[in-house]
Amino acid sequence: MATTRTQGRATAKDARLDIRMTPDQKGLIERAAAVNGLSITGFVMSCVEKATRRALRDYEEMTLTKRDSEAFVQALIEPPMPSRPLSEAARRYRQDLSR
Repeated sequence: MATTRTQGRATAKDARLDIRMTPDQKGLIERAAAVNGLSITGFVMSCVEKATRRALRDYEEMTLTKRDSEAFVQALIEPPMPSRPLSEAARRYRQDLSR
């Protein structure tokens, strides 16, 4: 069984992921793995890990334009007055908390 080091400790690579694909897709993956000098597993893992990290980064991080960044900072420095519905909702919330 293959093992890998994760933060200084050895862990067994025994988790599996099975996928179905067309013969054309498999052939494409096999060719790409070969031209990169990787096993099919190594190539797929590399690609999937990169895509996973990118997807999570895109979900967890927000990139603002200069204009949006300036508007955000301005709203923090000088927050707008709350609207009447927001003020009423806050009052009801405080009443609910005090019960």
